[in-house]
Amino acid sequence: MSRKVLLIEDEPNIAEAIRFLLTREGWQVDTHGDGTDAVQVIQRAQPDLVILDVMLPGKSGMDILRDIREMEELAGLPVLMLTARGQSRDREMAENAGVSRFMTKPFSNAEVLTAVRDLHAQATRI
Repeated sequence: MSRKVLLIEDEPNIAEAIRFLLTREGWQVDTHGDGTDAVQVIQRAQPDLVILDVMLPGKSGMDILRDIREMEELAGLPVLMLTARGQSRDREMAENAGVSRFMTKPFSNAEVLTAVRDLHAQATRI
């Protein structure tokens, strides 16, 4: 069974920490740090799960999420959204745009692992 994550995060320390954590758990993790071409990168990578930062250079995670949900082939892709701004308004916007799960930075390793496992399990049951 495929276990491929695409992590779209422009903060190198966070990207490396999540990549290390998930790789240790047996996931194949690709990283990308720019919002401008993120949708094309997702299409090419065909991941089982996307971890998407809200604040990205070029294009926001919210816009990327909306674009993904409008594309038939990506509409069901699980998306875990990360944000440093955990206001309820941001969470509401993400939920309206079709996010699978929303997580506020800073987060624990256990939180990330649990979210990724849950989303992957839900996606493989569909």
